[in-house]
Amino acid sequence: MPPLTSALLSRSTTGSSTRVSAAAAAAISRPAADAAPSSSPPPSRPIPRPRPSPASPFASGLAGRLFSGHRAAARSASSATAVFERRFASAATRNTYDEILTGLGRPGGGEEFGKYYSLPALSDPRIDRLPYSIRILLESAIRNCDDFQVTGKDVEKILDWENSAPKQVEIPFKPARVLLQDFTGVPAVVDLACMRDAMSKLGSDPNKINPLVPVDLVIDHSVQVDVARSQNAVQANMELEFHRNKERFGFLKWGSSAFRNMLVVPPGSGIVHQVNLEYLARVVFNNGGILYPDSVVGTDSHTTMIDGLGVAGWGVGGIEAEAAMLGQPMSMVLPGVVGFKLSGKLRNGVTATDLVLTVTQMLRKHGVVGKFVEFYGQGMSELSLADRATIANMSPEYGATMGFFPVDAKTLDYLKLTGRSDNTVAMVESYLRANKMFVDHNQVEAERVYSSYLELNLEEVEPCLSGPKRPHDRVTLKNMKSDWLSCLDNDVGFKGFAVPKESQGKVAEFSFHGTPAKIKHGDVVIAAITSCTNTSNPNVMLGAALVAKKACELGLEVKPWIKTSLAPGSGVVKKYLDKSGLQKYLDQLGFHIVGYGCTTCIGNSGELDESVSAAISENDIVAAAVLSGNRNFEGRVHPLTRANYLASPPLVVAYALAGTVNIDFEKEPIGISKDGKEVYFRDVWPSTEEIAEVVKSSVLPDMFKSTYEAITKGNPMWNELSVSASTLYPWDPSSTYIHEPPYFKDMTMTPPGPRPVKDAYCLLNFGDSITTDHISPAGSINPESPAAKYLKERGVERKDFNSYGSRRGNDEIMARGTFANIRLVNKFLNGEVGPKTIHVPSGEKLAVFDAAMKYKNEGHDTIILAGAEYGSGSSRDWAAKGPMLQGVKAVIAKSFERIHRSNLAGMGIIPLCFKAGEDADTLGLTGHERYTIHLPTNVSDIKPGQDVTVTTDTGKSFTCTLRFDTEVELAYYDHGGILPYVTRKIAEQ
Repeated sequence: MPPLTSALLSRSTTGSSTRVSAAAAAAISRPAADAAPSSSPPPSRPIPRPRPSPASPFASGLAGRLFSGHRAAARSASSATAVFERRFASAATRNTYDEILTGLGRPGGGEEFGKYYSLPALSDPRIDRLPYSIRILLESAIRNCDDFQVTGKDVEKILDWENSAPKQVEIPFKPARVLLQDFTGVPAVVDLACMRDAMSKLGSDPNKINPLVPVDLVIDHSVQVDVARSQNAVQANMELEFHRNKERFGFLKWGSSAFRNMLVVPPGSGIVHQVNLEYLARVVFNNGGILYPDSVVGTDSHTTMIDGLGVAGWGVGGIEAEAAMLGQPMSMVLPGVVGFKLSGKLRNGVTATDLVLTVTQMLRKHGVVGKFVEFYGQGMSELSLADRATIANMSPEYGATMGFFPVDAKTLDYLKLTGRSDNTVAMVESYLRANKMFVDHNQVEAERVYSSYLELNLEEVEPCLSGPKRPHDRVTLKNMKSDWLSCLDNDVGFKGFAVPKESQGKVAEFSFHGTPAKIKHGDVVIAAITSCTNTSNPNVMLGAALVAKKACELGLEVKPWIKTSLAPGSGVVKKYLDKSGLQKYLDQLGFHIVGYGCTTCIGNSGELDESVSAAISENDIVAAAVLSGNRNFEGRVHPLTRANYLASPPLVVAYALAGTVNIDFEKEPIGISKDGKEVYFRDVWPSTEEIAEVVKSSVLPDMFKSTYEAITKGNPMWNELSVSASTLYPWDPSSTYIHEPPYFKDMTMTPPGPRPVKDAYCLLNFGDSITTDHISPAGSINPESPAAKYLKERGVERKDFNSYGSRRGNDEIMARGTFANIRLVNKFLNGEVGPKTIHVPSGEKLAVFDAAMKYKNEGHDTIILAGAEYGSGSSRDWAAKGPMLQGVKAVIAKSFERIHRSNLAGMGIIPLCFKAGEDADTLGLTGHERYTIHLPTNVSDIKPGQDVTVTTDTGKSFTCTLRFDTEVELAYYDHGGILPYVTRKIAEQ
């Protein structure tokens, strides 16, 4: 077999060992018979589809594959070879590091598991000093080293991490898979569908368009708590969810059928991160006989939860995710790593939530933005996998890229608990031990080097909450009352509400469904056990149920106007709550299950009762929400809860019983028992031993197997969705949710090449710190906005506007919502804040979108002037797509946030930086000038980082640095963006 063919057949789905552009290889498929065997979960196609793709290697039955097979990418070696020989005739035909490919034998002998790129075989002493998280980056670079997308220099940068990380060097990274949720996944699937249409128009086979790496999309962000405190809540909320989102769901169901290597998990199945933890994660891939560590990027910031399982993962924007799906390397700064040593053991009654709020506060104080945090020490062995996942999930709250727990015996136990096969667990352990990626707490660990160090004795952790407005503002439980009272006194801010002393005791009386009721400052109106942060953790979930049991037995009740809810992360939670016999007590207190998805934590808390809302609004009450989530920013949970506290599930129940956060649990009773006695917090709080006993008897491996077998069958509402059997999506021109974007309009096989930017007008003139939240459409659709006008013209009533998030699949809506943030500060407006700008030729003040379209209709290009840190923030994909659709050709800024700059390049927008010490003000630019960017017309004459002259019609001339930082980004620019680039490369096959 030729070396190239052999390499292609043995290489992982994360990228070829050859110089075949991953974009060119992205859709290469081979027949089902060629699909490589694997011993890694989950099954390749667990969700039933209306029409299995006949070419799919995943169309066979589920039997025998659950928890033992995975969706290996199916690629045609002969097609890939032809592409390679035609496009890259001079490329090397083997991985630079193939000489360290090593066989991995089974513990008992017999046929080996497969081969792997052996780090010990490098015989480089620097490896032993590397943090485990950096070793994963190193292995990926070695395995994908083709001296084109990943080079030997990149490998050396990672090997020399101690010296190179402080220099902020960039490296390419190819994750093993991509994880999407429904809000962020819709535009990705829209782009793939649009690429198929473009392929057809170019005369090529549209079925070539498929993700190259495994892609999992979990529909979990659309359920809202419309119905609570009802046995029928799950069904009722799901019916409303399908009513609101039927079109989006149908589109995603079509995608699950049309694209190979894509798994769509239906609504009602669970939270994306818990499904990832319990089911989707491999820990170690075995793909075509090549073993390598699992890694994942996801379009949700809390993708980091998987780091608790020893899988490197973090959140990215939609464009980065799409690039990874299509095999393009992600550019990332080689991170510093904070070593966080854990010792001791949590005290009786202290929960994982108390621990994570403590860790979050410590890490925020230390400063870990852009860094990895890696946990180590003997204290790790005292934490369950679920406890680790709780800490890892909160990485965005403490600011780290990820909070990583290397694999150890506890990880292996969890894999067994969640139904992974013995063979899979044996493979995971054997590979990670052999490749120096396994932690054995029974052995003396080699000393690793970290960028900085922190330490926490677990015995010092106290019960606590966090709030009232930020997740890192920790408050110990014993100080909660005094802290609350100080918040009432303090000036308005993160820890203050500025309630006058004479008003702090105010009581608002109202009638709740005919029953007299009253509400005061600090009274709880929402008590929600929600979010992936905690619902992955049986200890805290069953702990909450034990609190409910003790309270019910004492005759305590929750006030009926408190909106209580329970939104488990997966169906497994219901199974062990039922098995324990404790769900009935949660129900008795009003904590009925309301759905399986992200609810209160992302603002899907639903409405409060009208009488409660009126009492709060009319009396200016500072009402409280207590939730077991991870974010409590002001206005996020509910517009009427100005105080929002993060707490463990047991504490959520306790505060629901107390009915207020203005209480000292040590000294004040939480209620009166049925025999008239005062009941204190200590009377309902379970011991660590009580919880452990219930967990041991109630959480069983068969629960995980049966739950995920049920997921593969979908649910009645999902299964009834009728979708097209066509591999091309039948776009509905009247749809206001799903719309064919214009990325490939008038596209031919010939790249357009560099486009001159001549006499362009300035659309927006910004200062420093314009974030992607300012740029990207988010939240509700203002009834006076261009997006609202578009919807009204199409007969959509205001009540049905929904949100920008729900309409991310419609480029017409998103283009109109770009720069529509009400807090936008544009120098053209002389201090006025809002989503307006000046149309320079006429002097008209217009909505940004309207001005952009006016320029377009007049045949004028536009640019943006900006200050420092342009594009910081996390709402990334539409922050680049939107300006491109508005006609922006270039952004000239003092500096860019790294990923946003990359995304601009990916959309074909030219990023330029002013020279050091210069900006629009120092150069005397007002934005009223017309700008010409003097770039060569031949892409071969353009070099990354070169100087570019910009002139204006007023006679000014200045030099900028071109921030296309790699040859790959220049190729994107030459083709008009990453999507046309990928499409042409595939069409050439």
